[in-house]
Amino acid sequence: MTDVVPLTVIGHVHNGRTSTGDFDWGAVESRVALEPEYAPGLEGLDQFSHVIVVFHMHRVTDHEPVAIQRRPRGRADMPLLGVFAQRGRMRPNPIGITVAEIVRLEPGVLTVRGLDAIEGTPVLDLKPYAPIFDRRDPARVP
Repeated sequence: MTDVVPLTVIGHVHNGRTSTGDFDWGAVESRVALEPEYAPGLEGLDQFSHVIVVFHMHRVTDHEPVAIQRRPRGRADMPLLGVFAQRGRMRPNPIGITVAEIVRLEPGVLTVRGLDAIEGTPVLDLKPYAPIFDRRDPARVP
């Protein structure tokens, strides 16, 4: 059975970047402009240094089909891994999450650094990054 989950777009990313290529995202400054009815929800977010941005990767279907297993970055020298063991964008649900640095907060607009989303990306949610909840030590990675 396939369930449909309705989501609401709360805003959009503006940064002028049109390429989804994996390079230099850490230097990218992005403006997350919220829809007017959600703008008051930014109140108090400026007390945090970072924010978790949840977004819809709206352009991933333009490139390649979802692969439940693949080699990371398409490299033949990497092991075949499942989609859920990777951070790649070709997923059953094109949902992205990024922890980004908060640069400034203006009425209805949050400016962040390090968000790996392109111009026009629909934003689904913003959550304050709180190490007590979001960081887990020790963490194991391959």
